[in-house]
Amino acid sequence: MPLSRGALGQWRSRTTFVLALSASAVGLGNLWRFPYLLGEHGGGPFMLAYLACLFLVATPLLIAEVVIGSHGRGSPPVAMRWAADRSLRSRAWVLAGLIACLAGLLLLAVYAVVAGWSMAFAAATVSGEFGAASALEVSNFFGGLVNDVSASIAWISLFIAVVTGIVALGIRRGIGLFVWFAVPAMFALLIVLIDFALTHGDLVAAREFLFAFQTLDFDARSLLVALSHAFYTLGIGVGVGISYGAYSQSRIPIARSVLAVALFDAALAVMAGVAVMPLVFAANVEPGMGPALTFVAMPYVFGNVAEGELYGTLFFVLVIIAALGSTVALLEPLVGALKQHLRLRRLTAAVIAGGALWCLSALAAISLAGDSDPGLPWFRLLDQLATYWLIPLAALMLALFVGWQMQPVLRREQLYRAGPVLYGGWLFLLRYVSVPAIIVILLANLVRYA
Repeated sequence: MPLSRGALGQWRSRTTFVLALSASAVGLGNLWRFPYLLGEHGGGPFMLAYLACLFLVATPLLIAEVVIGSHGRGSPPVAMRWAADRSLRSRAWVLAGLIACLAGLLLLAVYAVVAGWSMAFAAATVSGEFGAASALEVSNFFGGLVNDVSASIAWISLFIAVVTGIVALGIRRGIGLFVWFAVPAMFALLIVLIDFALTHGDLVAAREFLFAFQTLDFDARSLLVALSHAFYTLGIGVGVGISYGAYSQSRIPIARSVLAVALFDAALAVMAGVAVMPLVFAANVEPGMGPALTFVAMPYVFGNVAEGELYGTLFFVLVIIAALGSTVALLEPLVGALKQHLRLRRLTAAVIAGGALWCLSALAAISLAGDSDPGLPWFRLLDQLATYWLIPLAALMLALFVGWQMQPVLRREQLYRAGPVLYGGWLFLLRYVSVPAIIVILLANLVRYA
């Protein structure tokens, strides 16, 4: 029998719920991945494809997750069990919640490594490490950091300690207070960085890259990447929507709240591109550099412009805050599951989850040092296992359950404030757009890795 409502906590208001989902959605997905994905896949066409996937595929799925959480009032496994029992369905559907928690933990290990790098670069930028540095010098610094296992693990440990502390403080005093700080801070930092980019960047080249419709680098694989990134940035399939929905106040307008989160996420994704790309083009840097765009190109750019140290520091502070928002959101479902299933205190559950995360992140950092396994380092294995397999599988199970197996009266009860058109449109997209899209992702991954 699931624990009673409120056993894990509750947001103070609907606004806190929206801010919490927004903080998890913005994350590293928009600041670390999005700019270089734009570079790799043709800019404008990828932007349009991403926005279409975000609103037509990912948003209905996030609404479905929040519906499960709002109804079940527990961690992903507990909420799924309660929904399955109330719908007179097999408890095997609980597996979706378990897979989501596991996927979140694996993805967390990747996030923690990248966040540790960001903290190291913030410290180096403040100290003037990149002042007048060449691209080669910045690249050597990044390579040295990756290969210095002790330094990497030290930064990872600091980051995980902060995340664990926020989660351990609870829903209101920890996560709730953090998101009220994080979302306005990210927005303000982006505004400042955009102003800097408009002053010092190549606006013409950035405009043509971001908003011109050039299909040369956009193909079927690009569409799949846009779809996967929409899942990645909204936190689909990792239990965030279920957990945060479980803490929401009863009878909130779920559909409109999630749509607001998607709009905010899309706006900040565009803002991130505007903040980064003008500077990249002004420095004659290749926009499709992959992760090196953040950890080589940007430090080089900031190190070679007036007031670059200040704005470079602000850029990495932005990345760190975004990483905290995503990581806190990804850790919370696991902490909730441990707390409810093992009857642990929140502090104990947070320490156990943080310890597991630290072990995986340390292994990921070690695997990258010196190309110890150039074929498939642990870092990439965790990322691929979570992104390509576990997340789509959990999302598919959740979509099938909410769309086809959940009792209609229970589903409608959570979305009673959505009008017939909005409700009908959501259910249609969930059943006939989101589910086929997830199946396409899984089949494409099977073909790719068969």
